[in-house]
Amino acid sequence: MSFPTVRLRRLRYSPAVRKLVRETVLSPDRFILPLFVRSGQNIRNPIAAMPGHFQLSVDELVKEAKECVSLGIGGIILFGIPDTKDAGGSEAMNENSIIAQAVRAVKDSLGDKLLVLTDVCFCEYTDHGHCGVVGKTPDGRIDVDNDKTLQNLVRQTLIHARAGADIVAPSGMMDGMIHALRTGLDDAGFSHLPVMSYAAKYASAFYGPFREAAGSAPQFGDRRSYQMDFSASAAQAVREVSLDLEEGADIVMVKPALAYLDIIRMVRDRFEGVPTAAYNVSGEFSMVKAAAERGWIDEKAVVLESLTAITRAGASIILTYWAKDAARWLR
Repeated sequence: MSFPTVRLRRLRYSPAVRKLVRETVLSPDRFILPLFVRSGQNIRNPIAAMPGHFQLSVDELVKEAKECVSLGIGGIILFGIPDTKDAGGSEAMNENSIIAQAVRAVKDSLGDKLLVLTDVCFCEYTDHGHCGVVGKTPDGRIDVDNDKTLQNLVRQTLIHARAGADIVAPSGMMDGMIHALRTGLDDAGFSHLPVMSYAAKYASAFYGPFREAAGSAPQFGDRRSYQMDFSASAAQAVREVSLDLEEGADIVMVKPALAYLDIIRMVRDRFEGVPTAAYNVSGEFSMVKAAAERGWIDEKAVVLESLTAITRAGASIILTYWAKDAARWLR
C-alpha cells in the first residue's frame, strides 16, 4: 500500500502521538560528566575553550558531584591535573594522587549516590604529553613503549581502585591493556570492579580543547602510533573492541561520538548485549558553544538532537560536557 492509504504523518500529527511511538529516549542517568581536578582550595579556573567548564579543586569538585546527584546524572569521570609532571608520569602512581584524593572526597560525601569513574592514562601526568613510557624503538624512532606502559597502568588503576572508584576507564590504547588491568585488579581483590575500555579511540582533531583543559598536548610528534587511524577500515574498530572484550572489558567505548556514529552502530550490532559508551568530546562541545554564542544556532536544540543521534546509533552511555545542561533541559 501507498499514499493516500499510507500516511506517515499520522504518527506525527500531535506531540502526544509522537511521544507514544518514540523509540529513542534520552535519560540523564545514562550521562557521565567529565570533570578536571587539581590541588588547592576554592579553585574554579575557567577553561577558555570550553565555556562553563573549569579546573576544580577537590572541594569544588564535591560541589559539582552533589549537583550531578540533584540532576539525576548517572556519574562523573575524573581527569587529574598534577602539580608536577615528569617523563614517567610518577604523580599518577602516587597513592595520594589528585585522582585518589578526589575519589575519596566524593565517596566520603556521597557514598553510592553517584558513580565515580576514573580515566586511566598518563598523558596528563607526563612532561612530554604522551600516554606512557617513551623510549627509542629498534629502528630509531621515539615512541611509547607499549609493554613498559602496561605495568604503570596497572599501578595507576590499583590506586584508583583502593581510593574507591566505581569503574576504571583506561584510555591509552595500548595493546594488551585490558588483560593487564583485569589481571591486576583480580589479583588485588577487585574482581568486582568493572573496566570501561576506550576500545575504539581515534587519533582525532576533536580533542584540542581537552588538551588545553588537561595540559596534555604532546610536546613532540602525535599519538597516531597508538590511537586509531580515522581512515582505517571500520572493521579495525570492531577488531579492537573484540580483543578488549576477550581480555575482560565490561563496557566498551567509541571516541569521538558524532564523527563516528557508524562505528557506534557497528559495535552495538556486532556485540549485542555489551554496554556501549560514546564520548561526546571537547571539540564537538566547543564548536557548538562557539556557534551558539554567535547566535548562529540554537544550542539546546542542537545538543538534544546530537545526543539523540548518539543514542539512536547505539550508545547506552554518553560521556558529555553537556550532562548538566541536558539534564535540566530534559526536565
